[in-house]
Amino acid sequence: MPDRHRPSRASADRGSRPQPQPGTWSTASGVVELARSGSDEQAWTVFVNGVASSSVHTGDPTVLEFEYLRWMADVLDEREPAGGPLEVVHLGAAGCALARYVDATRPGSRQVAVEVDEDLARLVREWFDLPRSPALRLQVGDARERLATRRDASADAVVRDVFAGDTTPRHVRTLEFTRDVARVLRPDGTYLANVADRPPLKKLRREVATVAEVFEHVGVLAETGLLRGRRYANAVVVASPSPLPADRLVRRAARAPVPTRWVDGEDLVELVAGARSEQDPAPPVEPVNGQEAVEEASG
Repeated sequence: MPDRHRPSRASADRGSRPQPQPGTWSTASGVVELARSGSDEQAWTVFVNGVASSSVHTGDPTVLEFEYLRWMADVLDEREPAGGPLEVVHLGAAGCALARYVDATRPGSRQVAVEVDEDLARLVREWFDLPRSPALRLQVGDARERLATRRDASADAVVRDVFAGDTTPRHVRTLEFTRDVARVLRPDGTYLANVADRPPLKKLRREVATVAEVFEHVGVLAETGLLRGRRYANAVVVASPSPLPADRLVRRAARAPVPTRWVDGEDLVELVAGARSEQDPAPPVEPVNGQEAVEEASG
């Protein structure tokens, strides 16, 4: 298991660069703010239009402030061989916190992070000393469009962390999108999807129902308070063509700083009962001689 408080030598060298300066910038997505996180001068939070988007510790990339990122790191830590390099596709880059973690704990990894906002991608490169290509390539563009350009079975993990405000856009949560994720993953690959929801968990239930139509093995890591209908929070949907390390994830969840639960099997079936998968919108019917084709067919 990687030690999250002992960064690699390369990471430590990168942490010696001058600290960024807090401020506010206008970008294609709106307003981006960089602010310090508490009293630690090396801890920073990136806000996009007032919503906390990423948290980065410039001195130690293994420090992950956001709970859902720690869960994702837990899942990746369980991949065999321990500490071996991975090929990871991050859909939604922001501050690249998880990409920095993978680079520090699994030297030799090759990662791609897709960010729709070109200005934000440039700023993040300026603020944080991110790994350079080929260790980490930052691509600007739409997450789904970029995913579609990937070769079959070319990634060990696909991470979806895409938001517009506090909502994941529909086109990156549908059945068709999820099938493309499965196409890109290797047979033992892992799909990790960040879902923000509140009771009665309509978003989470529908996301799980969608993913379960594509992947044989599915589970959820979530705060107990969210699952009990008490609060708004994040959950991580975990899926793979191969069996997931459920027992080890249960133990990791039990050690989490915030009460956390791993849900799979019959408990997951009960959670999503009645939820339907989400699909791409049907294409509009083309008019034929001024009338809808469907009308002509029924005439």
